[in-house]
Amino acid sequence: MVELNSEAARISELAASGERMVERLRHQSILPETRKTLTVTWGIAEVAQFLGCSTNRIRQAETDGRLPPAPDGRRQGYSIDQVLNMREVLDASPRRGPNDRPAIIAVQNFKGGVGKSTVTTHLAHSLAVTGYRVLVVDCDSQATTTTLFGFNPHFNVSREETLYPYLSIDPTQADLLYAVQKTPWPNVDIIPSNLELFDVEYELAAQGADGNSVLVTRFRKLKAGLQDLARNYDVVLLDPPPALGTISLAVMQAANALLVPLAATTPDFCSTVQFLSMMEQVIGQLELGNIEVNFDFVRLICSKFNSGDPSHEMVRQIMEQTFGPALLPVPIFESAEISHAAMRMMTVYELDKPIGAPKTHKRCRTNLDEALGQVEQLIRSSWGRVSPASPQEIIHEAV
Repeated sequence: MVELNSEAARISELAASGERMVERLRHQSILPETRKTLTVTWGIAEVAQFLGCSTNRIRQAETDGRLPPAPDGRRQGYSIDQVLNMREVLDASPRRGPNDRPAIIAVQNFKGGVGKSTVTTHLAHSLAVTGYRVLVVDCDSQATTTTLFGFNPHFNVSREETLYPYLSIDPTQADLLYAVQKTPWPNVDIIPSNLELFDVEYELAAQGADGNSVLVTRFRKLKAGLQDLARNYDVVLLDPPPALGTISLAVMQAANALLVPLAATTPDFCSTVQFLSMMEQVIGQLELGNIEVNFDFVRLICSKFNSGDPSHEMVRQIMEQTFGPALLPVPIFESAEISHAAMRMMTVYELDKPIGAPKTHKRCRTNLDEALGQVEQLIRSSWGRVSPASPQEIIHEAV
């Protein structure tokens, strides 16, 4: 066994200590189950709003037997399974039609700390509440999204359960079905990640002169695998690494839509401009290699926005002047509820009661519904479900 030098040993000790703490936090959040469960319920008024119908219509369906009786004879709350059943019975499902191609959305920025994984997980759960079938693919070896779904990447996810067996130089899987795992949400599945997924980057870098041809093969393979899986879903959300690497490029090529989160700070704005410039160059190079990149929509969304901070407001105005209608008009507010939920490895949509003040929770949830609802409208527009919006409406058509 090779002895580690003092610095390597110290880092190893810190990493091991960190992993133990992550597992401790996970157990505190999720016990007694080995996987977290979903306990949130919604009242009849909120469910009626989800479904776009009246509360009387739900009560009538319960009375005439089309729906089961209200929980415990009272209307204290409906589970997600009950809400999804209501959608089917009352013909209120938003699912795509047989001729609509699934939305495969890359939530991508090459700068870390912009809330990429937070946006991905909240968007997945927002779409789930709305009734869509969602697949989340964690392509980032840091595995933050995997963690937010209640998995510990170190203890609960093996390399064989990630994208690695499919994308490696010596693949052991011919499709991606092996990697799909259930989540507490009945209409949300995940392909998890862990640190070992980064081995794909190493392997491709080691190919030397043959690297480009192998790279092209992996680009096409990921796209083909995701398109095959997507037939069972309405929306596929891809969370790539915050860096320009093999997997990030493969994700860019596999997606048919792009959502770019950026925080309202000058460094984040400048970094995102660099990201877009780099994207332009990379897409040009890919197209020269006959690798098509085609997005139904490209939008930027301001994340971690503090409306009480004058500097945030100033940077947001700069974003609007720079990106115009490509910037979604409703930002995601920075909120203690999001941070508190993340500490419990949850999203705001999974909370069965406010963690902080009820007013703070309501404001946060209302904002998330509005901000993420913009993305839903873009998805529906790509299916021809809504007419193109005017500049005065929430969703603007990109120039």
